Amino acid sequence: MVAAVANPQQKRLTIAVEAIAEDVTTIRSLDWDRDRFDIEFGLQNGTTYNSFIVRGEKTALVDTSHAKFRDLYLKTLTGEIDPQTIDYIVISHTEPDHSGLVRDVLELAPQATVVGAKVAIAFLEDLVHRPFDRLIVKNGDTLDLGNGHTLEFVSAPNLHWPDTIFTYDHKTGLLFTCDAFGMHFCSDATYDEDLEVISPDFRFYYECLMAPNARSVLAAMKRMDALPPVTMIATGHGPLLRYNVAELTGRYQRWSQEKTKAEDLVAVFYVSDYGYSDRLSQTIARGITKTSVAVEMMDMRSADPQEVTELVSRAKGLVIGLPPASGPIANETQATLGTILAAVNGKQTVGLFESYGGNDEPIDPLANKFQDLELAAAFAPLRVKDTPSEALYQRCEEMGTDLGQALAQAGKMKKLKSLDADLEKALGRISSGLYIITAQKGERSGAMLASWVAQASFQPLGFTVAVAKDRAIESLMQVGDTFVLNVLEEGKHLPLMKHFLKRFAPGADRFAGVRTRPAANGSPILADALAYLECQAISRMEVSDHWIVYCTVQDGKVSHPDGLTAVHHRKVGNYY
Repeated sequence: MVAAVANPQQKRLTIAVEAIAEDVTTIRSLDWDRDRFDIEFGLQNGTTYNSFIVRGEKTALVDTSHAKFRDLYLKTLTGEIDPQTIDYIVISHTEPDHSGLVRDVLELAPQATVVGAKVAIAFLEDLVHRPFDRLIVKNGDTLDLGNGHTLEFVSAPNLHWPDTIFTYDHKTGLLFTCDAFGMHFCSDATYDEDLEVISPDFRFYYECLMAPNARSVLAAMKRMDALPPVTMIATGHGPLLRYNVAELTGRYQRWSQEKTKAEDLVAVFYVSDYGYSDRLSQTIARGITKTSVAVEMMDMRSADPQEVTELVSRAKGLVIGLPPASGPIANETQATLGTILAAVNGKQTVGLFESYGGNDEPIDPLANKFQDLELAAAFAPLRVKDTPSEALYQRCEEMGTDLGQALAQAGKMKKLKSLDADLEKALGRISSGLYIITAQKGERSGAMLASWVAQASFQPLGFTVAVAKDRAIESLMQVGDTFVLNVLEEGKHLPLMKHFLKRFAPGADRFAGVRTRPAANGSPILADALAYLECQAISRMEVSDHWIVYCTVQDGKVSHPDGLTAVHHRKVGNYY
């Protein structure tokens, strides 16, 4: 393995080069200190951008890297291969973190033919602003590099961009999948040796990017089944999957099947590569999927009218990112919007958000059109007047969660009523204390009333807390996150309890009117709590509708030594 290092005064950016199969080399761009990815997804372990060289009689470069690695990547690439010998540049998709250096590579290798889906080539023309030879490929098409390296292309739209393709090398059994099966995890390990360590990041990445496209995941995996055996999955982010291919692809299959079984569906329409439409839509979709409501995302730039009509007819809710009012892509997006308007019915709900693309369709006239069609508003139109902040992304996720909860409420109540009455009463006799969990992460903050808390270990001191999957604070309690457990005092707990039981509007300040001070880990300590514990989430176990989070305690203090913990007594066990 060969490594190059950027200026040590900056955040750590390194390059690692390694042969991973016969005639195949990876160039991994390691971004060690990045703690946010597109701001809306929390990261604890940095990320990587993986690029690959496949050498046959002809040479193909599969994906490039992020623009922040320009000097390091180009120096490494030219050290590995003469750019004049690159015959093909395969574009898995045109998101800038994988295609950010295509223009630079074409400057060095103008003879190279760019290979990609039809949509990818169209997007790329807007990125590189120079002529280039191109080869448009469809599902099942092949490209023979010689010496046994025949590349077969697999259509995988919406994973997680509309132009995504996978590439299978018949000689080595490698499948290049870009975002799919990846994770934001940076380490010296090229492969997935330590399954336990990478599993939380693998799941979190799936939930953020792939869960809103579960049907597309299953469609792509069905096409994968037609390929010869896959020996390794060469992902675009994180370690390559070599040791746990069956296990990790099996998880994708299982998770996606569960998502698609949901009774309720929300269709999310966005405009790729326009303002912040894709990022905001992904964040809203992430909030919806936390509620066990299914999501299907569709790019308004490349949407087929028949597919739009079919999707809208199946959806109970719609979320639409405003397309541009004019310009090169306006014809396609406006046509899609017209198809949506023609297909809706009065039993649906709709939410609109501005894309901050500089030329958005006006939001109020569009909202009025849906109101005239008797659609209820899923949330107040989201107006974006500046570059989205962490607080705005939190608001978007909570908007999605509120929408999903509203749609899922009827089914949830039906399931609760089906429980045996005696069993409900018996389970309800399990008593517990009352606590407020508070968390602060950058601009994002959250709080929730908790009662399912229990000490779980002495060495180290630790406890577990059950957090419903659809709680807003769940996103701030990932592995590695820190928070405070505030213990409520018997006889003095009602004001705090009532405050945090309120239903807050998306993005609202949970701590307005509450006395707090910051803990060492940055999370709020409630001044009127009996005691507090500063904690870190160490691991998470998934159960049907909750995450069981195991946490260790770093610090704590009792404010009133003679006080007693408030106790919560229930009569039935089918709600808190």
